[in-house]
Amino acid sequence: MRENCVNIDFLSKSENEFLSRAFVGSFALLADPTAAEVADIKTAVSEAVTNAIVHGYKDTTGVIYISCRLFGDELTVSVKDNGKGIDDVKKAMEPLYTTSKDAERSGMGFTVMETFMDSVKVDSIVGVGTKITMTKRIGRNRI
Repeated sequence: MRENCVNIDFLSKSENEFLSRAFVGSFALLADPTAAEVADIKTAVSEAVTNAIVHGYKDTTGVIYISCRLFGDELTVSVKDNGKGIDDVKKAMEPLYTTSKDAERSGMGFTVMETFMDSVKVDSIVGVGTKITMTKRIGRNRI
């Protein structure tokens, strides 16, 4: 079984969210995904990166780290920040829960990630940061 890994890091600026989508979407192409699978992966990564920017590094700039691993038909993407961390991960993963007072934030980021990926794991320590690890099997729905 073939394995491939790649990493990238960038500043937590909103304009870099597009970079993260393009980077992970391009890497996923190694597994010969469908267009829908690439769209799902890019959407989940976008949500994870946006959470790091908006919540992890709220009112400051830090570094976001993305690690991608492809082993056979399984893609694993980790998005990590060294931001403020999450007080209550279980609560934060509830649909519509948000700590943001910004009316544009719906509190659906983790729900979107869970919808588009096969698994989502969140590890977070307050004052240290958060790591979101998502996996998706490519080609699972093909005939």
